[in-house]
Amino acid sequence: MKALLFDFDGTLLNTNDLIIQTFMHVLEERFPGQYSPKDCMDFIGPSLKETFEQIIPDELDEMIEKYRQWNLANHDTLVTEYEGAVDTLEKLHEKGIRLAIVSTKRRAMIEKGLELMGAKHLFELVVGLDDVKYVKPNPEPVLLAIEKLSVNKEEVMMIGDNYHDIIAGQKAGVKTAGVAWSIKGEQFLSQFNPDYILQHMSDLLTIVEES
Repeated sequence: MKALLFDFDGTLLNTNDLIIQTFMHVLEERFPGQYSPKDCMDFIGPSLKETFEQIIPDELDEMIEKYRQWNLANHDTLVTEYEGAVDTLEKLHEKGIRLAIVSTKRRAMIEKGLELMGAKHLFELVVGLDDVKYVKPNPEPVLLAIEKLSVNKEEVMMIGDNYHDIIAGQKAGVKTAGVAWSIKGEQFLSQFNPDYILQHMSDLLTIVEES
């Protein structure tokens, strides 16, 4: 395995509380009492455009902007690092494994999160919402990362906390791994048949050695 492509939210940085609270803030203002935090869990993974098109397409741009403003203002106080994530990334980098982010998030917010983690220097490529026409589960972002890294598909793995990541990886023809710390649960991810389920980020060290 020569290259690892990581989803960001819920995979490398625990943004679950931030995302849920942001949706609750925006939706409670527009639809008082109609949404619960449990409802908002379903919005983790899809792009904002996809989510708000389903909820209120006539106010799509306005809702996305309100979401982004509150999310940015509260980002640093509501996110937390996953135990062992940065340490594992550093060890993978030392081994010469090429690391990239493939996310449905805007590049600026991905980089903000990476800087907060102290991990920005470990990634040679970020593919975000700004870089593609179609987001995961479409394979375009994964294929773009492969193209930019100039690696063979057989040497690449896509890692994420949602089915979007696994399906995008499968459609792109690469190995896939789900993370057991996904808010949606290991059992949920397993039904999409990833090649691996990571119990801890450090599992990747064994996988790259054996592959």
